[in-house]
Amino acid sequence: MQSWRLEIEYEGTRYSGWQKQPHARTVQGELLKAAETFLDAKVELGGSGRTDAGVHALGQVAHLKCGTSRQPPSNRQLQIGINNLLPHDINVLGVSPALANFHARHDALGRYYLYQIATRRTAFGKPFVWWVRDRLHVAAMSEACDFVIGRHDFRSFCESTETQTSTVVQVETAHVFTHGSLILFRIGASHFLWKMVRRLVGALAEVGRGRLSVGQFSRLLKTPSNEPAAWTAPPSGLFLERVVYAGERPPTQRSPAILF
Repeated sequence: MQSWRLEIEYEGTRYSGWQKQPHARTVQGELLKAAETFLDAKVELGGSGRTDAGVHALGQVAHLKCGTSRQPPSNRQLQIGINNLLPHDINVLGVSPALANFHARHDALGRYYLYQIATRRTAFGKPFVWWVRDRLHVAAMSEACDFVIGRHDFRSFCESTETQTSTVVQVETAHVFTHGSLILFRIGASHFLWKMVRRLVGALAEVGRGRLSVGQFSRLLKTPSNEPAAWTAPPSGLFLERVVYAGERPPTQRSPAILF
């Protein structure tokens, strides 16, 4: 059994998320098709986590396992071979050998997301930002963001709470910063709930608009509410920035996902 670790980037605009679905085009589905065609064998391919429809990735990680008896390709040959069969908006950044028991999701220690809010209209960046026309108070957003760090019940920021075994998440880092005309939100945790990041961004935008106080935001982490559902930010501005494994470091640079 051959096993590899894949580093993948993709623009999620045209896809119904990461997870393979029988009647929809997905990132995992495209990767599986390309890998099986190149290796001429059935493979197992699993990601570090699911991204929703329209969400992008700068550093998704997947394991690829194949039981073929043929001479395995080199890492470079596998990368080029798969990329030649992928659509233009999915790209394998790198391939490295992995232990037979490596599992992209189970072995991950942390996941980091980056969200981009544009403060101006853009002709080039629309698929990668949420343009908020209102003026946002970044200092207030940053103050509210500090309350996200730590162990909290994120029930207020989760879709379909009844399907979750727990809505408690330990957030290791969260901060708001600016870069040119962009307001950026980075958050890191061991795992995330469905739509959690986008609802946090939507609530922070309400703080920036002055419609929600910092105190009201903090209370959403203590008292469950359905109100954040109405503020859910669009998927276009969200990127899975990095997945961290043992011995690896989280992202620290204060720069956008894509310059435009």
